Amino acid sequence: MTWLLIGACVAVFFLVRADEVFFYEAASIPCEVTTGELLSANEIESGACTRGNGAPVFPEKNIWLSVGFSLFLHGGLLHLVSNMWVLAIFGNNVEDAFGHISYLGFYLLAGLAASIAHFLLRPESTVPVVGASGAIAGVMGAYAILFPRARVTAIIPPFFFWPFALPAVLFLLLWFGSQFLLVGSESLIAWEAHVAGFVFGFVAALVLRKRLRRHSSVTPAYYPVGRYHR
Repeated sequence: MTWLLIGACVAVFFLVRADEVFFYEAASIPCEVTTGELLSANEIESGACTRGNGAPVFPEKNIWLSVGFSLFLHGGLLHLVSNMWVLAIFGNNVEDAFGHISYLGFYLLAGLAASIAHFLLRPESTVPVVGASGAIAGVMGAYAILFPRARVTAIIPPFFFWPFALPAVLFLLLWFGSQFLLVGSESLIAWEAHVAGFVFGFVAALVLRKRLRRHSSVTPAYYPVGRYHR
């Protein structure tokens, strides 16, 4: 299932017209979700979220389907590769613990939880939200609970620019903590979604850890990983 998710994201990236216009047409936008109304031309141009402010630019857009579709959209090749790299490293073992179908449900729910957190904290944003980062953060949170003794090779700029080995749980908690460094910044990184996705995965695996560990046939000891975030 992990490889199918990666394949789906790659296929969407290369098959759709992934430009700014397409993102407004197909991706989820906090203002649309919180108001239940599609953006008008004035809202897109001004960046202000208002109700009843003209005819929608994309009247055929389905607001609720866009939330799920956004999990498979990416803003650029580096964004795609970094997300898929992390998913490939952490996803297979978490999938083994959950089982294929349950893992898919968990992945999508983590992505939904991440999106909801972003919508609640930035309800008036008119910027399209794209990327699998929130769902993948959920996988990382689950990994921290299920495989805390695994070791990974990490590069953590700006502190460490050379690879070094450390426990997976420490690496993941460092990644989680680094998201709060983005609070108040003007970047377009949806740190709220990352945090919410990670917490969702962490808590879900914590609650289900006994059953999941019995189901898993893998006890990873060492996996290489690079640190990325969008």
